Amino acid sequence: MKKISWGILSTAKIGTVKVIPAMQQGKYSEITAIASRNKEKAQKAAGELGIAKAYGSYEELLADKDIQAIYNPLPNQMHVPWTIKALQAGKHVLCEKPIGLNFEDAGHLYNEVQKNPGLKVMEAFMYRFHPQWQKAKELADAGAVGDIRTIHSFFSYFNDDPDNIRNRPDTGGGALLDIGCYCISLSRFIFNSEPRRLIGRIDFDPRYKIDRLTSAIMEFPSSSSTFTCATQLQGFQRVNIYGSTGQIEIEIPFNAPPDKPCRLWLQKDTNREEIVCEICDQYTLQGDLFSEAILNDTPVPTPLEDAVANMRVIDKVFESARIGTWVDI
Repeated sequence: MKKISWGILSTAKIGTVKVIPAMQQGKYSEITAIASRNKEKAQKAAGELGIAKAYGSYEELLADKDIQAIYNPLPNQMHVPWTIKALQAGKHVLCEKPIGLNFEDAGHLYNEVQKNPGLKVMEAFMYRFHPQWQKAKELADAGAVGDIRTIHSFFSYFNDDPDNIRNRPDTGGGALLDIGCYCISLSRFIFNSEPRRLIGRIDFDPRYKIDRLTSAIMEFPSSSSTFTCATQLQGFQRVNIYGSTGQIEIEIPFNAPPDKPCRLWLQKDTNREEIVCEICDQYTLQGDLFSEAILNDTPVPTPLEDAVANMRVIDKVFESARIGTWVDI
């Protein structure tokens, strides 16, 4: 069975702990090489993960003609420039979220992708491929809870480490870019539409100058969505989708565990049905779906236009919080 040969840019924790081991279990993904700016780090990661090649620079990895696709888990400010460099090297790219630092950044990448029509680029919103979200989407589209009136999502963790890139504004740190992007993405995914306007409120950390707690109300054509994301709160995540005749609740919507079943609930009146999804790894699913798109030369599951649209909304949340009023999108 043919597999796509993958190269990994950096030894970032999300790659070495979650994404690489998951993709190594896939039917269509083969991790061939890993690179770091420190060759010893690359060699160490390669040895621990059973990867054949280790490079001491990202440029060396991109020059490897055996590699067909790149996974880019670099810090946020490096997503667009290194994705473009990978495209220029003739590689397909799965880039971690958020696709860039802002809407302009994302738009620049989109324009570069148009110059390389034979190459595929996708933002790595892995949650969409998990069966729990596929089921939630199916129920919502089928009218299982009537007309969807509002969605509420909450996503938080606690991290006040001054050395962590998520606490540095120059690397695109902060709650909204790191986890609030999920809350925006899922609302657009479920509603099949874009918000028309929104109002946001941000609490900035006085030391790190990043948003540590962000909330927003997004107004869609016939509905609304609210969310809160935070990087200095007790860790918690939950999504509730409220319809005119029922409710869908997703227990672990984003960091779905790869080793135990996930649950969601469908409630109608007093009847609460538990739906249990099979054990799976959403990173394995994501890698295989992207690899299949390359093998079959078909569109990627989530087009790059979706990533650009998500960045537009993120920018508007920052703008609204800055001026203190509703903004149109």
